[in-house]
Amino acid sequence: MAEVTLTIDAKQFRMACEDGQEDHLVKLAAHVDARVKMMRSSFGEIGDLRLTVMAALMVADEFFEEKRKNDELSEARASEADARAHASEDEEARDAAVAQAIDGLTARIERITRVLTPGN
Repeated sequence: MAEVTLTIDAKQFRMACEDGQEDHLVKLAAHVDARVKMMRSSFGEIGDLRLTVMAALMVADEFFEEKRKNDELSEARASEADARAHASEDEEARDAAVAQAIDGLTARIERITRVLTPGN
């Protein structure tokens, strides 16, 4: 288990994480720190805890918005896959109908040929 020191709102926090995840955790902390700084510049001094909660809510809002977009894209992909499958089924049905029509025409031509052929 690795340990990393993170700085958020000029305060240091020592955190444990899985080996190899240190850089990722540092980037996450930098993102939260940027949110806190932005909110501090917008709202002034409204208390560390309140700023941290507001920043966490903003990050959670971003996360859920991206999740919603991802869910919509997944649904759209599934709908497109269904449409392609139905189009393929329709194409196969049309091909079968055309083949059946050709078979019917071939049979008629063969009957006409037999009728018109001398000696039959």
